[in-house]
Amino acid sequence: MRYKLVFVAGLGLGFVIGTRAGREVYERMKSSAKQVAGNPAVRNAAESAAQGGRQAAGRALHLVGDQAQRIRSRREHNGHYSGQAAGYEDDDWGTSNT
Repeated sequence: MRYKLVFVAGLGLGFVIGTRAGREVYERMKSSAKQVAGNPAVRNAAESAAQGGRQAAGRALHLVGDQAQRIRSRREHNGHYSGQAAGYEDDDWGTSNT
């Protein structure tokens, strides 16, 4: 999400600067941006950052899954899912038959 916001902000800034400075300056900025984006060092850095992000996301997903499993296991062991710990019977929304 952060990268999308930065991208959109960059597009907006480029548009505003380009319209104020004129077409010639806009074209120079555009060609400079293409050169930077095409630079192998920049491309390698971007790919490395993307790979690191994917690895971090995978680790986070694994950790969250493990924690959720522990919580689920504890609740099942203590009987919290069926309402037994709160003293309620398993009937229609806690209503009684009286």
